[in-house]
Amino acid sequence: MRAKATITSKGQITLPIGIRRQMGVREGDVLEFTSESGVTTVQRFAPDNNPFTKWAGRLGGQRRLEDAVQWQRDLRDEV
Repeated sequence: MRAKATITSKGQITLPIGIRRQMGVREGDVLEFTSESGVTTVQRFAPDNNPFTKWAGRLGGQRRLEDAVQWQRDLRDEV
């Protein structure tokens, strides 16, 4: 299927109804854009179902185990 859309001054587009139906997207769905070698693809965003993803990076960027342990001790006000 081919379709056209015009970009607004705010950079927004309206997906044609045929494309929305074909992709199975609705209001509020998130789309993911990937661009390689001048070709851009659009697909429905598949959220990560890992329950720990939301906690990624919460240790303040410690790279070593000792740094993470010290950070934890500092949070607990341990000596």
